[in-house]
Amino acid sequence: MGQKPNVLTPEASPLDRFGYTVRDLRERRGLSLRGLAEATFCSYSKLWKWENAKRAPKYRSEVEELDRVLNAQGLLIELWERIGADDSPRGHVSVSGLHVSESSVDLAMAASQRATSDDEGIFVPARLRDGSVVFVALDRRAMLRGGMGLGAAAALGGETPAAASSLPGLARPARSASAYSGTPVEHFQRARRLLIDSDNLLGPGRAVAAARQHIEDIKQLRQDAKGADRHALMELQTQYAEFASWLYQDLGDFDSAQFWLDRAFQWSHTVGDGDLTSYVMARKAQLAGEMRDLVDVVDLAEAAQRMARPRSRLAAVARTYESYGHALRGESTDSERAIDDVRNALDRVSGDTTPWGVWLNEQYVEVHRAQGLEVLGKHAEAAEVFTSAIKALPDGYHRDRGVYMARAAVAHAGAGAPDQAAAVGLQALTIANDTGSGRIVRELARLDKALVPWQRQPEVAEFRAHFDGTLAHES
Repeated sequence: MGQKPNVLTPEASPLDRFGYTVRDLRERRGLSLRGLAEATFCSYSKLWKWENAKRAPKYRSEVEELDRVLNAQGLLIELWERIGADDSPRGHVSVSGLHVSESSVDLAMAASQRATSDDEGIFVPARLRDGSVVFVALDRRAMLRGGMGLGAAAALGGETPAAASSLPGLARPARSASAYSGTPVEHFQRARRLLIDSDNLLGPGRAVAAARQHIEDIKQLRQDAKGADRHALMELQTQYAEFASWLYQDLGDFDSAQFWLDRAFQWSHTVGDGDLTSYVMARKAQLAGEMRDLVDVVDLAEAAQRMARPRSRLAAVARTYESYGHALRGESTDSERAIDDVRNALDRVSGDTTPWGVWLNEQYVEVHRAQGLEVLGKHAEAAEVFTSAIKALPDGYHRDRGVYMARAAVAHAGAGAPDQAAAVGLQALTIANDTGSGRIVRELARLDKALVPWQRQPEVAEFRAHFDGTLAHES
């Protein structure tokens, strides 16, 4: 049984008025709360809190999506603005006085783009008064009002063709399969491959809005598709959801990454593709490891192995993530045993025909071995393994190279080599500026903290000054 709705008095407050209006519009359109959650890609519990005036939406983009689905013609946006809610954490991070350098412009593009709106909230790394680095949501418009400058405004994204052509009251035309030269599935498969390539070269900020729009387009095409075409579109929708999760993960927005992985996991069961479901479960383990979740990472990795075909590539992928989970728990022997199992399986799984996990090779395994070594305190060995893996990385893996460099720099610092750590960290910072990768920034924040004992050394001071210049600062 669902939660009982509150009796709202819309005159009581702007928040009550907003919740009352959302519920009224939803009921007029014959939508259940769960149906609205499905249509807006929003959680049931969050919508329940909004409708019952327990909480206001945090992000303007969420309200815009709700307004669009309920065809409120801007009413919900207007009511939300009266509540005083805003994407920017006022009182926490200076907006009008943002500490911004040229290199911070691309990092600001590491936006958690929850919709294609130009007004959406974005994630940027910020320095708090205690010296720690966190990711905070800022309002794009507030940043522009704060005098960020024309160059920054252009980098953050001016008016897009989509925005320019969207006239009030003019809905986008319905998707038609006959509009494509081939099949819609072929079209969106090609688009996904292009987005994957651009992600590693240019970073996730430019790809996430496109990925989410393609999910919406595919859902629309599924309405009229039948049989094998409908099934293929559902499979592609699942693949896009997993990709969206990856983009958010690299942006540093772990909540959104978990949300889209949950969607991908749910949709994969609809498709009935065992390999795809196993892969998504393995990705859940990987994300848990990146979040340093000591409870879930091993359990999720073991679940993925149970779901995978025995002795398959996907079983080896999940075992790789299990190794890192054991390292996070301080279980050195179990971690080394798991990574050795994967190394020994590489030749056997190389002929596996599944399209998932094709990147599992010796360099990928070595990088994860280095991650485990660094967590276990074997810093010098970890730095050496990272360095070798970076040298063997193929061309085109620009963002991944930056992630590995940042992790290598942390290992150098742990090994007591601050000059080398700072030098490698500066290289990783360049790639962070190119790609807006939140994963790189998170590793560099660890490096920044690890280098404090050597902060007076010139090389270290240079890195820390450049890194500090990429951050917003608490007012």
